[in-house]
Amino acid sequence: MRSLFVVAALLGVGTATAQTYPTRPITMIVPFTAGGPTDVIARIVGEHMSKTLGQQIIIENVIGAGGTVGSTRGAQAAPDGYVLTMGQMGTHGAAPAMYPKLKYDPTTDFAPVGMAAGTPILIVARKQFPPATLKDFIAFVKANTAKVNEAHAGAGSVSFTSCTLLNSQLGLKFTQVAYRGTGPALNDLVAGHVDFMCDQIVNLVEQVKSGNIKAYAIATPERSPALPNVPTTKEAGLPEYQVTAWNALFAPKGTPPAIVGKVNAALDKALDDANVRKRLLDLGAVIPAKNERTPAWLGTFVKAEVARWTPILKAAGAKGE
Repeated sequence: MRSLFVVAALLGVGTATAQTYPTRPITMIVPFTAGGPTDVIARIVGEHMSKTLGQQIIIENVIGAGGTVGSTRGAQAAPDGYVLTMGQMGTHGAAPAMYPKLKYDPTTDFAPVGMAAGTPILIVARKQFPPATLKDFIAFVKANTAKVNEAHAGAGSVSFTSCTLLNSQLGLKFTQVAYRGTGPALNDLVAGHVDFMCDQIVNLVEQVKSGNIKAYAIATPERSPALPNVPTTKEAGLPEYQVTAWNALFAPKGTPPAIVGKVNAALDKALDDANVRKRLLDLGAVIPAKNERTPAWLGTFVKAEVARWTPILKAAGAKGE
């Protein structure tokens, strides 16, 4: 009988804690450098969420090993809602295949909160690269595979993973040039030191608009309002290449559902705000539909992403750094 009272008391404390949450600032771990797509999206939604929750959300950039260092820290944090993680396609989709000794399981070690934003992938090249269209690009790289190099932001990054998918579909292997982040890789692409890369639209809009690089296609069913002149891969002749990076919010496993619900409601409200939506859309991001913002939907989606990327990356022999 006493044990029942203890359980009831503990449940009462948990409910009370959830009702008063949050009573202090919240840390949102971004497992990448400041200024990258995940960081920018986290800051945009986090700023609005702070107003709803009544406490400041502090962005903490914890970098290393393709985002797995910060994600590990997020998974191991106390499950009280005061440490959240902005994960993405690499950390919660590709990482299990890339890192055999990964210290977390994205499908079981987190409490999914909600999808924040999708970031479509573009196939881009230096502006002097000879091919003019995606069909020309495919023909050219097949004829000159040994001479073509591909830039990426490090093993396990979105640029690495999305180009691994492209290469597997083309049946080609290029010389890969790894950088410590998208910024340096993009700088060398603009300078003409590397030939092409696959990356998130959020990083590329301004460079494409200014003509510093050329964009062959966007890997989504529809064109992006941010770059309306860039054709889809289906329009350009490679319909099977469909990939959108994504960013989503997670809490540690065991976080009370009521707290997860409060954070989810704040995220949902942020994504409905006109100013937040404009800022995200101007970057080229895709705002998730209402049904794609729930914890349950995100949990199912993460399992599907791990199942999707694992065979692709293992077949390519991809390993994390």
